[in-house]
Amino acid sequence: MAARLQHSDDDFTEAHEINVTPFIDVMLVLLIIFMVAAPLSTVDVMVDLPASTAAPQPRPDKPLFLSVQKDLQLSLGDNPVKREALAAALDQATKEDKQARIFLRADKVVDYGALMDVMNLLRAAGYLKIALVGLESAPPALQAEQDDAAGSRP
Repeated sequence: MAARLQHSDDDFTEAHEINVTPFIDVMLVLLIIFMVAAPLSTVDVMVDLPASTAAPQPRPDKPLFLSVQKDLQLSLGDNPVKREALAAALDQATKEDKQARIFLRADKVVDYGALMDVMNLLRAAGYLKIALVGLESAPPALQAEQDDAAGSRP
């Protein structure tokens, strides 16, 4: 006993419009995902600073080097100096010439904060002309050419 219900409209009408509601929902979800993920994609980059490809500057006749060693000990020239006696040692070495350039060099493992502490000591002593010393290396393009030339030699 099957019965068939008859409808006057057997044809279904086609919708000629795009239903944008699900599209908007998807776009909002993607927007939220990218807004949350964008700050997470920025990471700290490890920086190895000691080498420089800058053109070497002419060296003065008697440069005054202040060195920061691995254990954060300071040396003015070849002589160790304590932090509290740094200003007096600099005055004696430069004959109290505050315009003298101090060449600051630090070991590779010395952290940036310790180096800034030494620069603050120099500034407090009145020495504002500070040059950072790094290893001289060839520019990357020149280094690649030198490596290729060295590889082609027997």
